[in-house]
Amino acid sequence: MRKFLLTLLGGIVICAACGGTYNRKSASLAEQASDVRDTLPSAAQPARAFSTEAPAARPNATAVAGDTVTICVVGDIMMGTTYPRVQLPPDEGRELFRDCGDLLRRADVACGNLEGAMTDGGKSTKRGGTHSYSFRMPTCFAPRLSEAGFDFLGLANNHANDFGPDGIRSTERCLTEQGIGFAGIKGHEESVVKEIGGIKYGFCAFGHNRYTLRHQETGEVRRIISDLRERCDILIVSFHGGGEGGGFCHLPDGRETFLGEDRGSLREFARISIDSGADLVYGHGPHVVRAVEVYKERFIAYSLGNFCTPYGISVSGINGYAPAIEVKLGRDGRFLGGKIHSFVQQHGEGPHWDETCAPAREIKSLTEADIQGRSFFIDNDGTIRNATE
Repeated sequence: MRKFLLTLLGGIVICAACGGTYNRKSASLAEQASDVRDTLPSAAQPARAFSTEAPAARPNATAVAGDTVTICVVGDIMMGTTYPRVQLPPDEGRELFRDCGDLLRRADVACGNLEGAMTDGGKSTKRGGTHSYSFRMPTCFAPRLSEAGFDFLGLANNHANDFGPDGIRSTERCLTEQGIGFAGIKGHEESVVKEIGGIKYGFCAFGHNRYTLRHQETGEVRRIISDLRERCDILIVSFHGGGEGGGFCHLPDGRETFLGEDRGSLREFARISIDSGADLVYGHGPHVVRAVEVYKERFIAYSLGNFCTPYGISVSGINGYAPAIEVKLGRDGRFLGGKIHSFVQQHGEGPHWDETCAPAREIKSLTEADIQGRSFFIDNDGTIRNATE
């Protein structure tokens, strides 16, 4: 099944950094707005055992033999920033997704993580210092996301609140105008359901900051996912967590801390999500790729790294690996197969095809090292196959 391009309506957006026309998806979501406050993480939650039972029932799933859906998931997106100085790609970013747009648009659903605020003003909430960064994308870049084909973007990350509640409201307004779903901010909508091609897709997102819906709070995770399960056919979970940089490629068994912060117990969270009803879980946050897993016939990507971060975030070496994973699911959410499409980034540019398949080979190597008892194989070209094939 291929996703048809939605009818586009013209409009004009004037902003401080740039101007020009934008396209708008015909789909629309109710705007969500509420003040949030960034506070320090709370004490770590006690670890919980994983369920040995089958995942929660999918009451609305309409499995039909031969019916499949294709989900494309990517990592961090920060298209350029106007803070603390202007660092933007040329032509309002129209070339950023040139190499990957066809892949994203052909999927039934495309998802990622929006790493930063989309606003034209405001004061940074960060204190400054060696490890302090604030990202402010101009609002006139919002059409690039819908033109690329994104249906959902997680906001539960450590840069969503870079410009405070006003910045969050501006970001959500921009995404709403483009027909892109979003979730992840505490006090705002916990989840979103979008019907595409006659199938109801449910989305939710979790992060490690106190202004986000937190993956450390497993009781809330279970509640949100269980509620969403009742309202959708396919359920997709986004999460932001883990240490950052090349020293954090491997997936630990327990809880991670970074810069004194609790960054989550991500194996536990992903599996709890599936036990609670999720069909696909994708992660980001370390700025490098990590292993993938098939758990109880459901697919998990533990980190997809940086996908489109031309400025402000290092894209040197493995930090520039920008995979897009195309996952094929049955209408009941079961993993049927997939493909790790390899892209790499260069400073000031979006993701470009990588004929060497270096990102796919990196994910393959990390998966073989970190995931035991695998029921699937990853080929050198990035093809993911169930062991029974």
